[in-house]
Amino acid sequence: MSGTMTVGEALGERHRAGMVRRGREIGGGLLRQPMLAASAVVVAVAVAAALAPGAFTGSDPLQVRPAAKLHPPDSAHLFGTDQLGRDLFARVVHGAGLSLSCAVIAVLVGLVGGSLVGLVAGFAGGPLDAAIMRAVDVLLAVPSLLLATTLVTAFGFGPAQTAFAVGTSSIAAFARLVRAEVMRVREQAYVEAALAAGARHLTVLRRHVLPHTGGAVFALAALEFGGAILAVSALGFLGFGAQPPSPEWGALIADGRGYLDTAWWMTAAPGLAVVLTVLALNRISQAFESPPVPRR
Repeated sequence: MSGTMTVGEALGERHRAGMVRRGREIGGGLLRQPMLAASAVVVAVAVAAALAPGAFTGSDPLQVRPAAKLHPPDSAHLFGTDQLGRDLFARVVHGAGLSLSCAVIAVLVGLVGGSLVGLVAGFAGGPLDAAIMRAVDVLLAVPSLLLATTLVTAFGFGPAQTAFAVGTSSIAAFARLVRAEVMRVREQAYVEAALAAGARHLTVLRRHVLPHTGGAVFALAALEFGGAILAVSALGFLGFGAQPPSPEWGALIADGRGYLDTAWWMTAAPGLAVVLTVLALNRISQAFESPPVPRR
């Protein structure tokens, strides 16, 4: 029995070593792929702005200056000012914290909820798996933004409700992926060896299954993070998220829609922040899910 467990653990360690090598290949890819490196820089800047906005600007994002309203971008106001004279660069920088924190919470809700559902379905199998996946299929048939809008309408307006609604709408996507990964890993030799040796299902799940589903789940998490930013911004644009004068990216875009002809920068600046961050996250997610390019 101990010999069989040794074989199973050895195979599992070999798989984990492969995952470590994959991570190193992605890190090395930053040096060989300029677009991937640029995407990493964009995400790093967005995260830094969310964590330490004071390092980027000393202006108060809520300070009203009527004499400086609708001022175009210049050296004093990099992104110009809004209809109340507030510095738009400061509002975009401080808005990163609110937008990204809501997106992080949304991804965590989807990741944790979807992983639990996917693990149960994939490891249990049988009628329980079939019932769970039929429910997942129903949720996947509903557009995620429509589902999030319905949920936030039921729960109430605000950043926390928006994050929870967006996260709940992504549970089905995580559940389907985790189930597929669990079923794939279950067929590996090291898992079969551990089960044949009499290991408990929870032990096998914790030691062998969970560590080997990370690559695809991380790729989806990065992709869903970008999608969550879009969804949170969309709900903020519609007025369901953070309320004025909070500088949330979607709300900032909504503030500028009435000034497109006279103050285009009011929508361009926060809109560009959303687009660049989402595109960068999508590029990073592709690095996780695509196979490494062999070196010649």
